Amino acid sequence: MTTANTDVELDLVVARRTDEAHAVVSLELRRPDGAPLPSWTPGAHVDLILENGLVRQYSLCSTPHDPHAWRIGILHVRDGRGGSRHIHGTLHEGTALRVRGPRNNFPLLPAERHVFIAGGIGITPILPMLEEAERQGSDWELVYGGRSRESMAFREELLKRYPDRVRLHPQDQHGMLDLDALLGTPRPETLVYCCGPEGLLGAVEDRCTAWPDGTLHLERFIVREQPAPLRTETFEAELAKSGITVTVPPDRSILEVVEAAGVKVPTSCREGICGTCETDVLAGVVDHRDSVLTPEEQAAHDTMMVCVSRAACPRLVLSL
Repeated sequence: MTTANTDVELDLVVARRTDEAHAVVSLELRRPDGAPLPSWTPGAHVDLILENGLVRQYSLCSTPHDPHAWRIGILHVRDGRGGSRHIHGTLHEGTALRVRGPRNNFPLLPAERHVFIAGGIGITPILPMLEEAERQGSDWELVYGGRSRESMAFREELLKRYPDRVRLHPQDQHGMLDLDALLGTPRPETLVYCCGPEGLLGAVEDRCTAWPDGTLHLERFIVREQPAPLRTETFEAELAKSGITVTVPPDRSILEVVEAAGVKVPTSCREGICGTCETDVLAGVVDHRDSVLTPEEQAAHDTMMVCVSRAACPRLVLSL
């Protein structure tokens, strides 16, 4: 078995569990022996490897400057796939669990000004970004929307730390976010960061089409709707490190075929949203079908998510 690359896996314990809002809890994770955890940067997430076989990704929402504790926030999605229900029901203080990561597909880039837009539990990756933007001296602002004030996690923490920079916008009091006022006019030297439900992300994308390339940075929790594949034919994937070439039929993913050939690729969501299976592309053109890479990153064709993306040419050469 050949291993493409490896992530760090840790056995941690829940040191603290806190109710942050209606249907939202936060878990503080630590090593049982109190040793330092791996370093991370704002925007990073970790995988929780649950006892029932589920693997779920959650953004780190603590401070990167505390080497001994990771905090994550989890919304109980009642009609979801079972991960949040399991966490809310079984993970309490003292519970041991396996954690993989951290990995960052949503890094904060420096800029003179940052506009942060969060919807619901999408506030979690934004929290450490605010601290970093403050440290960098950025002229930043946060607009945070939710269904109601009671549903908005970490609201009191935000208002206490940044009373003049944070605007809470509960929908039951103020209606929908006024994105036209916020994003209608492009501003120079500004980056926009957004995380939340798909409706918010799509609306922010629409408003930012007139902004310079590279302005908008998004993180999705669900798969973005994809068009039909660019090619429906079988293609070849040469695995440069392994010295083998595999054939990928239309009804199987690169990841499935590579795993069947005995090459182990780190993977988690298998839906193109977590970035765990990101693989360098040495040659070829990619039909990107992930929800992680920016349009600019996709256009470079030098990396891909092998769980969902395919070839837009007869042959790819991958660093596997």
